[in-house]
Amino acid sequence: MKIDSSFKPTTTGAPPKATSPQPAPAAAVASEAVSLSPLAGSLRSGEAMPVNTARVQEIKQAIAEGRFKINPEAIADRLIESARELVNSNRREA
Repeated sequence: MKIDSSFKPTTTGAPPKATSPQPAPAAAVASEAVSLSPLAGSLRSGEAMPVNTARVQEIKQAIAEGRFKINPEAIADRLIESARELVNSNRREA
């Protein structure tokens, strides 16, 4: 699908009224602690995630040539497993 960038929105009637931003409430004290996972910390520090560029190119080529096969059963199995892991991790935290 191609996105057409020639779309120009039209305005009708009066222009929208400008609203002044609401001032932030007085300094509120946060009482909750936040901790980041090691993955979040590495993303924040700018460390690049490992990428197998050869595999990425192989998949791109297979898609371009129409050879890439999708296995819906494997996708469903992995999705269910991810959901189970998420539920179990939430139970451990509670």
